[in-house]
Amino acid sequence: MKPILMCAAVVAILSLGLAAGTPAGPRPIKLLMKPTSTVPPEEVLRHLSSHCPNVGITRDWKRSDYELEAGGISGAYRFVVYAHGGDAVYSTSTARLGNAVKDVCHFLNGQPKD
Repeated sequence: MKPILMCAAVVAILSLGLAAGTPAGPRPIKLLMKPTSTVPPEEVLRHLSSHCPNVGITRDWKRSDYELEAGGISGAYRFVVYAHGGDAVYSTSTARLGNAVKDVCHFLNGQPKD
């Protein structure tokens, strides 16, 4: 009888912890690709899905959290992130596309939640 009570107590404690608002991971973030970007959105999205699955691309400016200008060619990528109001808030230059996306992900996920 004691093992059953012990299991019930553990389940109750875990349930209370989950109900109390245990962090659920990074918040969803939507990027709008600027029309001046020379890196195709599907390439950026491919790397986003592996480096930060909580970040996606939207075509709706009203639903976006940030804008991304992704430029460059193999060996020289330049990404600039703009806040919703148009101010540049982050930039990175790397030789590899995956590293540029990873840098942007790190920046976005380090921003405070609204």
